[in-house]
Amino acid sequence: MSETTIQPVESNIVQLTRPAAERISELIEKNEENHGKLFRLFIEEGGCSGIQYGMTFDEERDGDIKQNFFGTDVLVDSFSAEYLKGSVVDFNDGLNESGFKITNPNAKQSCGCGRSFET
Repeated sequence: MSETTIQPVESNIVQLTRPAAERISELIEKNEENHGKLFRLFIEEGGCSGIQYGMTFDEERDGDIKQNFFGTDVLVDSFSAEYLKGSVVDFNDGLNESGFKITNPNAKQSCGCGRSFET
């Protein structure tokens, strides 16, 4: 991930790289069910390390933090924001490690699959 793929803004809870923003836009365009919805990043209890990441397409709710990266809106609820602060969401379409990857500076330990973490 290079610095040119991140749109830095100091007040953001999370950052989306350009490849992640482009992939999210593609998923919204390709699936009619997602039209008019926004990308939501959240955390929930579960996973092998205690807390796991979640991603879905959703509508904005009261208390959500809404951010925009490269034309793609991201929603984070206030509870998840505490755990996700400073995280970077990237997307890789290569043969190895394909998919979304979240780099979270608050995670003291992560599981092997990268979907859950401990703070």
